[in-house]
Amino acid sequence: MKTTRKCRALLSVSMNLLALFFSITAFITTYWCVGTQRVPKPKCTKLRTHNCIDYGVNETDPKVVVYSWETGDDRFLFRQFHTGIWFSCAENIHDEGEKCRSFIDLAPASERGVLWLSVVSEMLYIVLLIVGFSLMCLELVHSSTSNMIDGLKVNAFAAIFTVLSGLLGMVAHMMYTQVFQVTVTLGPADWRPYNWDYGWSFCMAWASFTCCMGASVTTLNSYTKTVIEFRHKRKTFVQSIRKEQAREALGYYRDHSLRSISQTVEVYTQTPYSSGIRTHVTAASLDPSDVSETLGEDQC
Repeated sequence: MKTTRKCRALLSVSMNLLALFFSITAFITTYWCVGTQRVPKPKCTKLRTHNCIDYGVNETDPKVVVYSWETGDDRFLFRQFHTGIWFSCAENIHDEGEKCRSFIDLAPASERGVLWLSVVSEMLYIVLLIVGFSLMCLELVHSSTSNMIDGLKVNAFAAIFTVLSGLLGMVAHMMYTQVFQVTVTLGPADWRPYNWDYGWSFCMAWASFTCCMGASVTTLNSYTKTVIEFRHKRKTFVQSIRKEQAREALGYYRDHSLRSISQTVEVYTQTPYSSGIRTHVTAASLDPSDVSETLGEDQC
């Protein structure tokens, strides 16, 4: 039983640790959503000769009318972007590297309250995961000892905190997804994605939720099994004690009855037939020689 409890506790701790790692990684990275943005091509310069619009004339003369023969999507560049809870980064078309902007500033004013609520929920989710992980480690220590009652109490609190963290994480992920979808439609025109999809940070966030719920189910299962096994063993022990007590009581009454019968023997002696009187004599006051003489006389 102790080995089984320890294995279940190790499994819960491992899954909770994975959930904590995934949640922190998803919270600080910027790959919840990835895609491309369509931006106008910049003008060609001496330093930039490709992916640009070349008008072929001196643009310093304001009287000159310039034309571009590029139409449709040829007039645009498609740059990669990735967005997280805190920042949204995209390729810099004017220089190497990326240009990042605060996603909180990009979100519509009507959705910023929901965004901040999702951020706070993510933080609480991580905090509750840390508390649950600490309680599971403490329960793992108790599973190696014989203190089962304290271990069960810690196990119950760990299960409660883990379930609460899982539910809070699910709500936080859904709120952020909603805010991003609204920002795609109502966000700044120079930021709106041409096409997008969920990234690996989003997958890690939901993997964290899955591991968290798996850890909570394992912890609750461990608590339930331990309680059932403990009650079954206690019931078996009580039944064995009762059987032993009944057996001892039966043996005591049996020995006491035999001892009473052996100590008190009723011997009836018969006087001459005419008197018809029987005398009660105890075994302690009876002499064996007298009994043998009496039996001899009766046989004669």
